[in-house]
Amino acid sequence: MGFPPELVRRVTIAAFEAEMNIIIHAYRGELKVDILPEKIVVIAEDEGPGIPDIELAMQEGYSTAPPEVREMGFGAGMGLPNIKRCSDRLEIKSEVGRGTFLQAEFYPRVMEGKIMG
Repeated sequence: MGFPPELVRRVTIAAFEAEMNIIIHAYRGELKVDILPEKIVVIAEDEGPGIPDIELAMQEGYSTAPPEVREMGFGAGMGLPNIKRCSDRLEIKSEVGRGTFLQAEFYPRVMEGKIMG
């Protein structure tokens, strides 16, 4: 579709972080990517424990990952902050005991007459 490499990099990082959150925390989940000419949308929905405090979960270094996940090198508390940093628009809804919905949108950026990531 001709998206710039920097945009593809941002989408890839966010999708990976969302996928890892589903794998680490959820009982089941889906990751969807809508690729449109004007934007890319990543949607992650899961059935799981939910996020009791989204504001706290958005802080770098905060993690509820179990020890076995940390021993594998994951669960450093950078998932949601990385998604926020990479996306142009982020929406998170979560209900404790039910699950989480995350939607991240990514737009090509126009700088100095060029379309950038």
